[in-house]
Amino acid sequence: MKNYIFVDYATQAYAALVGLLILFFHNSTVPGWPRLLGAHVACLVLVHLLIQAHARWQTAPVLDFLRHFYPVLLYTAFFCETGLLNRMFFPEYLDPMVAQWEQSLFGCQPSVLFMQKLPWLAVSEIFYASYFSYYVMIVGVGIALFLRNRRHFFHYVSVVSFVFYVCYLIYIILPVIGSRAFFHQVEGYALPEVTQRLAVTDVYPEAVQAGLLFRLMKWVYRVFEAPGAALPSSHVAVALCTVSFSFRYLRRIRYVHLAVALLLCLSTVYCRYHYVVDVLTGLVAAAVLIPTGNWLYFRFSKPEPESQFDCHPPAERGR
Repeated sequence: MKNYIFVDYATQAYAALVGLLILFFHNSTVPGWPRLLGAHVACLVLVHLLIQAHARWQTAPVLDFLRHFYPVLLYTAFFCETGLLNRMFFPEYLDPMVAQWEQSLFGCQPSVLFMQKLPWLAVSEIFYASYFSYYVMIVGVGIALFLRNRRHFFHYVSVVSFVFYVCYLIYIILPVIGSRAFFHQVEGYALPEVTQRLAVTDVYPEAVQAGLLFRLMKWVYRVFEAPGAALPSSHVAVALCTVSFSFRYLRRIRYVHLAVALLLCLSTVYCRYHYVVDVLTGLVAAAVLIPTGNWLYFRFSKPEPESQFDCHPPAERGR
């Protein structure tokens, strides 16, 4: 379509595909499905109108901001929606099966025992800070590239969006809560007793609960988290995606960024948000989706005039 680049195709394709899933596969677990379907139709129309309007009035500040950042503004809404749609194909969460995989692989539940073995405030705050750095990575790398080079920014937001959308689709089809299920953190759901017994405890150490970042993440999950969005870990896949762009475009921070991302991978298990299997599948997702997203970006993003997406004169690029 005229004036579209890869991130636009990806966003529109995701909105259309999920809309079709709602239309043809909704059931009693999807209350108000006509409203959700209408929201997807509205998204398709509004995104298209935004793209065409920006092509005509590129100097309008609000349009310019929305043209660049509209996918980022949709991430939270699309993510939260997965919690409303993820029992269209499986009526129950798949945690008993995944927990049994963990037990077979490790002989225990690492996502419960990790914190239990290191129940100290200083350690837990480091891990929760690493987990929270996920949000800083996404926004920080995006803003840095937006200010330096708009083409690099569009490349970044295109591939990150692609990784998110594929993860979201998997969450809709394969609902897994993650190790939070051992701690009764999804209202109305309890693990079968035989699965619950695999955990050595269903409480958090008191020292951990005293932490500021523990309480911050508890609020984030209470307000924004979608149940059944654990496998693969998008924290792992997207964090590594942001690291790949540090190595490509922001080389001064690449090794520090990588170190924090690796600590984040550990934190997903320590903080009891993910099974180890979620992390492993997140690594696989990153290994597959990042190069695929890059290939699709260069395949479907047509070259644009220098003035449209790059606010810097040629002499400033690449510094």
